[in-house]
This record gives sequence, C-alpha cells and structure tokens, in this order.
Amino acid sequence: MVTVPTRQGLEAVDILRRTAAPAVGPVLHDGTCDTLGFLVPPGTADGWDVPGSACTETPRPDSGGWLLPPEGAERVTDPAVLREALGEAARLIEAVDRCS
Repeated sequence: MVTVPTRQGLEAVDILRRTAAPAVGPVLHDGTCDTLGFLVPPGTADGWDVPGSACTETPRPDSGGWLLPPEGAERVTDPAVLREALGEAARLIEAVDRCS
C-alpha cells in the first residue's frame, strides 16, 4: 500500500480517474482523514522512493474506510502510473499554493 497525504491523494485519484483506461484500484483512507492508501502490487515497497509517501506491505483495514472500495475491483493501482499521478498532483498543489 502506498500512503500519501490526503490532499495529494485526492488529486492523484482525480488524475487517475480521468485517464483513458481505468487506472486506479482500491483506495483506503485513515480514520482521521490525514492520509489515503493506494493498493499496489506485492513487491512495490522494495523499489518505492517517492518523497512524501510511504509504501508498506500490508494495508491497515482496521482504521478508516474505503474511498474506493475493493468490491468489484479486479486490479490494483500500477505503481508507475501512480508515481506519475502523485508527481502531477504535487505540482498542481504547489502551483495553487504559490498563487494563494
């Protein structure tokens, strides 16, 4: 599971949902709504190095709930596609913050 701050995660979900092919799998939010977690394939944690995020081997389903539930989701989020979406989301947030 790749965990990111909620604001960046929500932007990334929007970016992923706008792509031509559905690219986002199940997404979990924590109980305090501070973070979102994207389900990714096993082994992703071994090579994950995106600043401001963490990648762990197991989700934390005992806290929070599903933003995008796994029911009917046959896929997980592709790590390469997620990396690009998180980068784009970070750039959008930075641009908005600079203009505020």
